[in-house]
Amino acid sequence: MTRGMKTKDAYGEIKVSFGYQCNDEKGNSCDLSDGIDIPSGIKLRRTNSSFSCLSGAALSANATLANTNICNGLIGAEILPTWDSPNSFRKIPSSPSLSKLDLLSSSLQSSNSNLSCSPSTTSDLLEYDSFSLKSMSAPSRSEGFLNTMEVQVAGGAAGEDRVQAVCSEENGWLFCAIYDGFNGRDAADFLAGTLYETIGFYLNLLDWEFKQDPIRASDSLGSDGSLHCNLDVYNRNEGNIAIKNANKGTYLDYYVNRPSCAEWGRSSDSFKHRVLDSLQRALGQAENDFLYRVEQEMDNRPDLVSIGSCVLVVLLHGKDLYVLNLGDSRTVLATYGEGNEMNENNGLLAIQLTDSHTVDNEVERTLLLCDHPDDPTTVVAGKVKGKLQVTRALGVGYLKKKNMNDALMGILRVRNLISPPYISIQPSLKVHEISNSDHFVILGSDGLFDFFSNDEAVMLVHSYILSNPSGDPAKFLLEQLVVRAADCAGFTMEELMNIPAGRRRKYHDDVTVIVIILGTNKRTSKASTCL
Repeated sequence: MTRGMKTKDAYGEIKVSFGYQCNDEKGNSCDLSDGIDIPSGIKLRRTNSSFSCLSGAALSANATLANTNICNGLIGAEILPTWDSPNSFRKIPSSPSLSKLDLLSSSLQSSNSNLSCSPSTTSDLLEYDSFSLKSMSAPSRSEGFLNTMEVQVAGGAAGEDRVQAVCSEENGWLFCAIYDGFNGRDAADFLAGTLYETIGFYLNLLDWEFKQDPIRASDSLGSDGSLHCNLDVYNRNEGNIAIKNANKGTYLDYYVNRPSCAEWGRSSDSFKHRVLDSLQRALGQAENDFLYRVEQEMDNRPDLVSIGSCVLVVLLHGKDLYVLNLGDSRTVLATYGEGNEMNENNGLLAIQLTDSHTVDNEVERTLLLCDHPDDPTTVVAGKVKGKLQVTRALGVGYLKKKNMNDALMGILRVRNLISPPYISIQPSLKVHEISNSDHFVILGSDGLFDFFSNDEAVMLVHSYILSNPSGDPAKFLLEQLVVRAADCAGFTMEELMNIPAGRRRKYHDDVTVIVIILGTNKRTSKASTCL
């Protein structure tokens, strides 16, 4: 159930604010299902939602022009307007028309694009041609895991940030994403216009694969019914799930000898890793698509080569919370911990589910330096090549390809681009099984954590939910950020918010927050329905 928010934004600066209250047919809060299953068919069993409500809000600090040119204006003119719903959720009705991804792919194909569906830096992944896949009767967007028919959507932009939330109560899933753009909004806009559809395509491809030759798939099972592969290894250096078939040792062999539908139902860990792999492949496709467009248009818009975006995606399905992040946005879980009774007197633990991909992270810095042993200027003044603090991001082609760096003039061009790419597209991936001890999840761009630690953010949201069960915790968190930013600058809130966007970036960043209240304990509190 969705409700529009009748709010009076503080000083008119909170540009995005939306909420969703999850009810079942009887008007009760949705309960958590017993998990996922793939019975003898193709589609996953429908499940009840595992969250009770969510809220989202975003605060602008940067002055930025809307995307108008990339993909010949298709993103700005055709795709984003159908997504923007900054004050409430709204339905997207069933339609037999082409999806947004189909529209974009048609545009790319007409320009003789030849794109692979996975990052070129991951040599073990099987490469496909995106258009060949679509010609092989792959499932439509009305089928499969991430069903896109009759969903509820909300989203919008604040400065260079983009935020999205998509919910399907019927199919029991929630998709949330924050795209923290930098040096411009084009990359974040591109993600907002395409990534959800791309992820849906790759997840639906899982169902399509099960439909092909299930008898041959059983060959990958051992005598005890177990899989001949190890899907529990996460290779941090490569940034991808390291899938190693015990007999062949390659991703291709594993793909051909995939297990049967029944086995996937029994081997939930295997299925979870396949979902994570699909998320990564969709991100790699988005990177290839975006950089292709940049190359086509950089003669007229050389600024495109420096534009990029961090990516934070959360997919909640049943008990499983899938997280993909690239950059320095965060997902923080608020939990009481195992064995603790849930009451107001017990403190919540703040558990960060994402890695921070910045030069300040010693692990990331070490990996970066090891990847470029012959370049003494890999890190300059605490930034990659003296330009960027994040070590992983979508876009920023001038730090990945020499020809894009050459498109820049004068001091904008990177000197001594010895061994590109310097910025990685390999995400961190995680799946968390929600327990009865888990309370809520906070998604935030890095601007939030410039002012609050994980513990402080959790404490503020928790105290607000207790005292305002019908309020908007995401918006409250942003209002508290404004209070702290004003205090740090020696201003009143009114004085700070009266500083125009662009100049206000000196005092705080664009900030986007989503709060998901988990519904495992039949909570009846409402978030973001009204203030």
